Amino acid sequence: MSVQSIPRSEPETLGSLTTDKITQILEVALLTTQEPLPTSELKKLFNHELSTAVLSKLLHGIREKWADSGIELITVASGWRFQTRPDMQPYLDRLAPPKAPRYSRAVLETLAIIAYRQPVTRGDIEEIRGVSVASTVLKSLSARGWIEAVGHRNVAGKPALFATTSKFLDDLKLRSLEELPPLEEMKSLLDSGDNNQNLPLIETEANKE
Repeated sequence: MSVQSIPRSEPETLGSLTTDKITQILEVALLTTQEPLPTSELKKLFNHELSTAVLSKLLHGIREKWADSGIELITVASGWRFQTRPDMQPYLDRLAPPKAPRYSRAVLETLAIIAYRQPVTRGDIEEIRGVSVASTVLKSLSARGWIEAVGHRNVAGKPALFATTSKFLDDLKLRSLEELPPLEEMKSLLDSGDNNQNLPLIETEANKE
């Protein structure tokens, strides 16, 4: 069943649901979930009776509705999610001050190489960095859900090929790899004392080189 075509003076309906009610359901789902929700998941709320076009229109309407509030609806690689606007975060940090980010250079450089050169093997990473890559570095990135093995290179030993994941893009608030900043900008982030505060904290005491 699709949204009915009815006079403009009346609310559109999906069965017994008005457009306002459908919007409310979408807002509740997005506000209470911990992970981004793709369109395919949001359709489940309505037994897949809502078309992609109508759903997209409603989601953009919700985004406009919240445009002047302290939170915003955005799209990332894995779908739609609400998040705190950047200018609100300093106030929320007063309730639970974040730990100072501590990232080992080995972890960040390895992540950058995988992001920009993927898919790559451990050997590729070591050749680019000029030093060996500790197993704990790759394990840390895998544990965070930022990288994964996507296959094996067809050479002797068949080494694993690593690539970034949708979660990596989600955490950087990106929809695709095409939205990654230029490599030189990423290098600047790695060289800065503050590191990249868009990335969640990585405890790297065991990974420092």
